[in-house]
Amino acid sequence: MDHVDQTIVASIRDKMIKDGIQTLYDEELISLIIKQGDETKDVLTLSKNLLKRYATLQELITAPILQLIRENRGLNELKAASLKASLELGKRAYKKTPSSVIVSEPEDIVDLLKPDMKFLSQECFKAVLLNTKNMVICIEDISIGIINASLVHAREVFRAAIAKNAYSIILAHNHPSGDPQPSQNDKQVTVNLKKAGEIIGIKVMDHIIIGADNYYSFNAESDF
Repeated sequence: MDHVDQTIVASIRDKMIKDGIQTLYDEELISLIIKQGDETKDVLTLSKNLLKRYATLQELITAPILQLIRENRGLNELKAASLKASLELGKRAYKKTPSSVIVSEPEDIVDLLKPDMKFLSQECFKAVLLNTKNMVICIEDISIGIINASLVHAREVFRAAIAKNAYSIILAHNHPSGDPQPSQNDKQVTVNLKKAGEIIGIKVMDHIIIGADNYYSFNAESDF
């Protein structure tokens, strides 16, 4: 780390200690993580350039590490890895342990899944398995990509539920657009899987669509 970067990082660190970490700008936080610029720019400039390239912190969080290195001169493997690790720790801090969750309302599922799902760039379909006391047994990934009624098969959804003796399940997927309103495909998937659950004997309690800042519950909206 050269003298310029050392001075910048020391100044930001002093500001954090004196005024609190909440007073730091995003580029200052990133500078504390990556610590160094390159031969053409200091660490603060590199951090600002990162934020300009990715319009939101959500985009930065979801960018693959190799993409970060390829698209940002001065961000080598060590810096990129440090940045991604810090962002991942931030996400995990708000994640609940599935087995500690008892589901009594849709918000319980949203709080469990949203820290990961709101940042996904593709639709991801999950099944949350519950026991007789509505405690979460586990979360199963069913499919990634466009959620289509012809592609989400009951056998994939209920295989784990049967193997793990689940009493009921809650379906969930995200809308990368941020709008949680259900599509016609979403509605058809819900109908198909609810019927399959009735035949198998494992109740589908709800289907929740997670958007950017809100969600849609089929059960709460009386679409069940």
